[in-house]
Amino acid sequence: MDTSGTQGIGEDTGRRAAVKATARELLVKLGAGGLSPEVVARAGGLSAPDVEALFPHRDDLLTALIIDAYDESAAAMEEADRVARSAGATAGARLLAVTRALRGWSFDNSAEFTLIYGSPVPGFHAPQETVPHASRTPAVLAGIVRSALEAGELTPPRRVVPGPPLLRPEAVALFGGVPEAPFSDLIERGIVLWSNLIGLLVFQVFSRTHDSVRDESAYFDFAVAVAAESIGLVVPTAEDARVGGNASP
Repeated sequence: MDTSGTQGIGEDTGRRAAVKATARELLVKLGAGGLSPEVVARAGGLSAPDVEALFPHRDDLLTALIIDAYDESAAAMEEADRVARSAGATAGARLLAVTRALRGWSFDNSAEFTLIYGSPVPGFHAPQETVPHASRTPAVLAGIVRSALEAGELTPPRRVVPGPPLLRPEAVALFGGVPEAPFSDLIERGIVLWSNLIGLLVFQVFSRTHDSVRDESAYFDFAVAVAAESIGLVVPTAEDARVGGNASP
């Protein structure tokens, strides 16, 4: 039986993993702008042609790192939600669990967080293939919001979004359709929640709140609870429930 093809695939997978591991180390030291196949080859003790055979250009390498970052951060959220659901958590407690999980991943992988949520890399435009991976984070949030709606855990809004719907079809499809009144603008509100979450993480990971807030973990929980009010969802306090573990640092 000829297994040479399978061995070749396995070897390529191993080489790709090794190159990406080196690139992630360099990402911490040099930032995304300092990466190139040649730089990674030197740092990893590899030949430039070997690296270029797997990642011909810098953009190919950045794309691979971006996809991994989206997948790893989303996987942390998905696992936190699985644990919370298994414990019978409310939608609000699930939201707190997954946002804490994303916060923990963001601090543990600040270079990767910066790559996907920081300043754009000059000359790089993320290709379409990154979109499904980037969608996993809002998909976790959408699943929780949809569960809250179905369980009757949401308070109707006091103010509706004026005018016609503001959504693209992709956003509607991700949520599973536009809810009926009085929650017909729930998806727009969900996007506000999502953007508030990412903005909060940017502030905390990049130390924009450390000189204003005494306890950033507690403040994070508070901010998530405040943001959740925009969709009519109650997030439990730390004393009410500790679902999803600590939110250190």
